Amino acid sequence: MATVAITGAARGIGLEIARQHVEAGDRVLALVRKSTDKLDELAAASGGKLTVHTMDVADDASVKAGAATTGSDPIDVLYNVAGVTGPASDKELETADWKAWDEAFGIMVQGPLRVMQAFMPRLGAGSKVINITSQLAASTWPYGGFYAYAAAKAALNRMMRSIAIDVKDRGIVIGLVHPGWVQTDMGGEGADITPAESAAGIRKVAADWTLETSGDFLKWNGEPHAW
Repeated sequence: MATVAITGAARGIGLEIARQHVEAGDRVLALVRKSTDKLDELAAASGGKLTVHTMDVADDASVKAGAATTGSDPIDVLYNVAGVTGPASDKELETADWKAWDEAFGIMVQGPLRVMQAFMPRLGAGSKVINITSQLAASTWPYGGFYAYAAAKAALNRMMRSIAIDVKDRGIVIGLVHPGWVQTDMGGEGADITPAESAAGIRKVAADWTLETSGDFLKWNGEPHAW
């Protein structure tokens, strides 16, 4: 039985990753700013395998307080899933919502680092920190728009690649995963794959990750993603 911690576990990909880990018999720490009926139902049916913990990844005090409620067991896998779309106006060249930019970076760049810092005492040799990123973070992405979201995910990738180098001697594995275009509130109903397909792929990729490939950017199906 593994112990896994998941930010953004209240809905979408995070909720499905939580569900699949519960079904596999793992202990799941669901870290959420606000719970949902679906997550509460999953917790109630889990026989104590899943517990819900309040954590706003954009707030340092909330992250520390939330982590403190999760006990002291070692963490086998930490999934950084929490995210926001950020502003996506076609007028971003003319004007920008800087508050929304701050929110995007606070949640998707500073957030994963805050959460990792809070759990560092419980991460050791063999632990894995899996970060949900995006194809929009790659310089090969052939479209415009989504400035804040793409910039935040690119920053996340670069930061986590640096972290991978710095924690390698501790045996901690860092992964960056593009989850696919997923049928969630963020991805929309017309997206390519279901949350169940994405989560299953992410879990397999996470299980297969080694120190030799720590810091790599992969797709949910295990293929390397161009930077």
